[in-house]
Amino acid sequence: MLANFMIGLREGLEAALVIGILVAYLRKQNRLSDARRVIWGVAAAIVVSILAGLLLNVLVADTEAGTNQIIGAGASVMAVVFVTWMIFWMARHSRSLPSQMHAKLADVTSGLAVVAIGFFAVVREGIETSIFLWSSTNAAGQGAVSIWGAILGLATSGAIGYAIYRGSLRLNLKLFFSVTSGFLILVSAGILAYAAKELEELQWLPFLQAKTYDVSSVVTEGSPLEIFLKSTLSFNAAPTLLQTLVWFAYAVPVSYLYYLHPRKK
Repeated sequence: MLANFMIGLREGLEAALVIGILVAYLRKQNRLSDARRVIWGVAAAIVVSILAGLLLNVLVADTEAGTNQIIGAGASVMAVVFVTWMIFWMARHSRSLPSQMHAKLADVTSGLAVVAIGFFAVVREGIETSIFLWSSTNAAGQGAVSIWGAILGLATSGAIGYAIYRGSLRLNLKLFFSVTSGFLILVSAGILAYAAKELEELQWLPFLQAKTYDVSSVVTEGSPLEIFLKSTLSFNAAPTLLQTLVWFAYAVPVSYLYYLHPRKK
């Protein structure tokens, strides 16, 4: 549940900042009707994002054993690719984002075009979030309970975004995105290890099947500690060598590129 809360908070705040940039610019230009059109575009994007997550859930639920594991593993890998790309894109383009958004709106006069700008500003990230939340929920194995974490995270991000827009809250966004990016990297590593586990069960990856460690006697299934670790980091009490290798093969280079490589440059 905590992982989905952080995902909802991070992704929701990014979307809220983009919406705030668009609406603030239009209000400054005294284009209030266009500001409402942006909101309509955002609402449509949210609906499409929710439908994407529901469609993925239906596809897995209605397929036979084996096929649903393939879909689950593929969706997990796709979610990690999306989120990793988003983390690095935001780090590179966050400073130029307001000017990019303003440029898109400056010469637009068509109401439908304004709706489209609001829609496309959010829909890509919304679908990414929907798939990532689905993968995180399955990796944690908590079902619908963890969805409430995402809803709470999105609601919190909306409140924070509105407070920033109104000028009543100042937030160190660089620190916020740095911390949440690190958390998402750890969650993504766990989701990739979960994808490897799904493919192992299909006998697609029959190598490196010895256990790296087994702490299931300490972190017992269903215990508060196991629920917490699984819901935050997709923790596995007895991973195979392959799952462990996949975890480190993602987490180490991505963390290096995000945190250390830019400093060296």
